[in-house]
Amino acid sequence: MPRFSVIVPVYQVQAYLHECLESVLEQSFTDLELIVVDDCSPDASGEIIDEFAARDARVRAVHLVENVGLGRARNAGMEHATGDYLIFLDSDDTLTPGSLHAISDRIKETDEPDVLVYDYARTYWSGEAARNQFACHLHEDGAAPFRLADRPGLLRVLMVAWNKAHRRDFIERERFAFPPGYYEDTPWTYPVLMAAGTLATLDRVCVHYRQRRQGNILGTTSRRHFDIFDQYDRVFAYLDEHPELSAAWRPVLFRRMVDHLTTVFTKRGRLPRGSRAEFLRKARSHYRRHRAPGVRLPARTRLRHGLVRLGSHRTYRGLWAAMRLRIRLLRLAATVRHHCRGAALQLHYRVQLRLPVRERCAVFSAYWGRGHGCNPGALEAAMRELVPGMRTAWIAHPRHHHTIPTATARLRPGTAAYWTALARSKYLVNNVNFDRRLVKRPGQVLLQTQHGTPLKHMGLDLQERPAAARGMDFAALLHNVDKWDYVLSANRHSTLVWERVFPAGYTTLEYGYPRNDRFQTATPDEVARLRASLGVPPGAVAVLYAPTHRDYRAGQRVGLDLERMLHALGPRFVVLARAHHFYGAPMTGATPSGRLIDVSDHPSVESLCLASDALLTDYSSIMFDYANLDRPIVVHADDWEAYEAARGTYFDVRRFPPGAVARSQDELTDIFATGHWAGSRSAQLRRAFRERFCAFDDGRAAERVVRHVVLGEGGGLPPVVPLAERRPVPASAPQPERVPSPGLRHSPHL
Repeated sequence: MPRFSVIVPVYQVQAYLHECLESVLEQSFTDLELIVVDDCSPDASGEIIDEFAARDARVRAVHLVENVGLGRARNAGMEHATGDYLIFLDSDDTLTPGSLHAISDRIKETDEPDVLVYDYARTYWSGEAARNQFACHLHEDGAAPFRLADRPGLLRVLMVAWNKAHRRDFIERERFAFPPGYYEDTPWTYPVLMAAGTLATLDRVCVHYRQRRQGNILGTTSRRHFDIFDQYDRVFAYLDEHPELSAAWRPVLFRRMVDHLTTVFTKRGRLPRGSRAEFLRKARSHYRRHRAPGVRLPARTRLRHGLVRLGSHRTYRGLWAAMRLRIRLLRLAATVRHHCRGAALQLHYRVQLRLPVRERCAVFSAYWGRGHGCNPGALEAAMRELVPGMRTAWIAHPRHHHTIPTATARLRPGTAAYWTALARSKYLVNNVNFDRRLVKRPGQVLLQTQHGTPLKHMGLDLQERPAAARGMDFAALLHNVDKWDYVLSANRHSTLVWERVFPAGYTTLEYGYPRNDRFQTATPDEVARLRASLGVPPGAVAVLYAPTHRDYRAGQRVGLDLERMLHALGPRFVVLARAHHFYGAPMTGATPSGRLIDVSDHPSVESLCLASDALLTDYSSIMFDYANLDRPIVVHADDWEAYEAARGTYFDVRRFPPGAVARSQDELTDIFATGHWAGSRSAQLRRAFRERFCAFDDGRAAERVVRHVVLGEGGGLPPVVPLAERRPVPASAPQPERVPSPGLRHSPHL
């Protein structure tokens, strides 16, 4: 008897079916059966199903002799199911890597609940992805398992069958089955959740819900959308058969029904022309038939409920026209206000440019307003400490203001205070460029700190790399570069690159990166506090996984099955997964639970480096900074040729690596399992890497910059401490002994 029966109904999805089935069969959790039901599909789906069944014994092909629809196809799959739990997956969707392991572990933790609800993300044909907006209801805090009455907010999560694992004996005991017609999930999901004696949640994206550009059955124009009335009749019939549930849930389901009916009615393209008035009349009939006394409605839904209660199509069309006119007028007014405000702010800026520069004022920013940090953050703190009377301000979007120290003024981009600071502060510090409208006036000093050592091509070198440049305006780039007075460099390699790809009259300061000072000044107690705050268990080996972005991809696709790797390595290892900030979203499949901890939103990457025992990366510049800690680094270079072709690099990191190099997931797992990640060869490679790239990062970089740029102490700056004399804070977990492995498949660099 397998743990899971994964049931996939199939109809006319030949273009997506391979990806769907492979996402199940390639799971690191293998105790499953995959039941694929061919709902008499007219395309090649049936042949594809047979191909999978022929090559994998876990696949069972079920071919129906006639098309019965999604609900009945699922029923046919359930008749063949033998697993402990039923998992439904639509044939154009996919399971995320490691999801079945996470589901299995959560089921064990919560004492085998009747139903486990997990999360999903919508994935679009454009490459974008968006997590379920009601994911907050899937938190794992508090007692588990529980009943629906304990957490009724679960009803706000999409009411479908494919974001749940159902205990099979519970489904069979209650005799649940899917009805025919559209919206078949409605009379399944509500009764299942209400009847479940035990429920649990998993706060993890386990399903990628494909949003097809065309072909979604609920997006087609058809009278089949009238099936929704029969489906809700079935829901309320279930309540009538179970009076113990009716009092508590009838008002809730009545409101959900009306919301659902108005959604179908207002979605353009669903109802055929000439049927909208009929749909509204039928909705009015259902409103009266199933109305529950005492239903409390929020103000935002009262109008919609009122329209359903009246059932008048003319009234609806009149109100709809009025609302559209109001929206257009509001948009026009907003556009006018925006232009007027912009003109007023630019006039304000021009006035401020005529006023004196403030000698003891400095304004900072980093990563296009993402908050306090990086080299500008370290310099801001050093200026307040070393320069008497220095007033500092930080430009950041409001959602990042909590990262800014209390002694520093907070500036929101685009405000009058923002333009005043840019016009009158003597020191302008950034790790990217300021607003292109910035006027660099006499007496101002612009310090470009950069934000990493360049492995990939930068600046003018991107002229031959259109995939990476993406329409970059190189003339505008050079116009901004001409405003720079100083550029920071962490090593001679960076100096040579910056001066060639950003040609201008600035002065290069080979003083090291201020953000790396913490690596030399932090204490073991600070490291212990950071690890505890992140949830790293005592004695665990914390691996920081920080991949870079790909210019040849629109989104971040994790090339590793992190759950599978952790499962192979055992309970001693923990992964801190950090998505690249370019993607603006957490790493798919990495959520704060167990041994895979998503740290994408953590404000300080330096803190994450200190808290970890090793770095796992690909081609990210974080390897150059992390090497200052003299801790193990492992490079996962599975797509080097594609990365180098799209972006271009200054050297082959596989030939001059900071540690062990893996070219596949199996090699990577071997490197960690056998201890080679922290072995003597890894240490030799790291030593050579540090000598080349960490010459100046001795813990006093920020002081040298401030003394030179602000205090004018060109001579007598703190000398650079030699590498051999530096004592960075040690890792928390003890490094393992090297374990020989006869089946080792890793890089020859070891």
